[in-house]
Amino acid sequence: MAIIDVTVIPVGTGTPSVSEYVAEIHRVLKRYEGRVKYQLTPMSTLIEGDLTELLQVVREIHEVPFEKGLQRVCTNIRIDDRRDKESTMEKKLKAVESRLSEM
Repeated sequence: MAIIDVTVIPVGTGTPSVSEYVAEIHRVLKRYEGRVKYQLTPMSTLIEGDLTELLQVVREIHEVPFEKGLQRVCTNIRIDDRRDKESTMEKKLKAVESRLSEM
């Protein structure tokens, strides 16, 4: 189980807003429901699942702005691939919340 923090940056949109592209990316992610867990944040999208499948998903969402006619896209990814135990977005949050409750 891996977690990827991904930000797709459409370049040359003619406007500072990218919500149109983010919405289309989330339509793509919806097709993976049940196999991949995802969470929209104000600055990026988190996706969780099998690393091989996640990399395929990243490739597919990277293509979204190209499919909408853009000529340049920059995609940033950060991968958390922990192999000594299962790590999920939920477990990571609970670990921090547990420490906060000790204060």
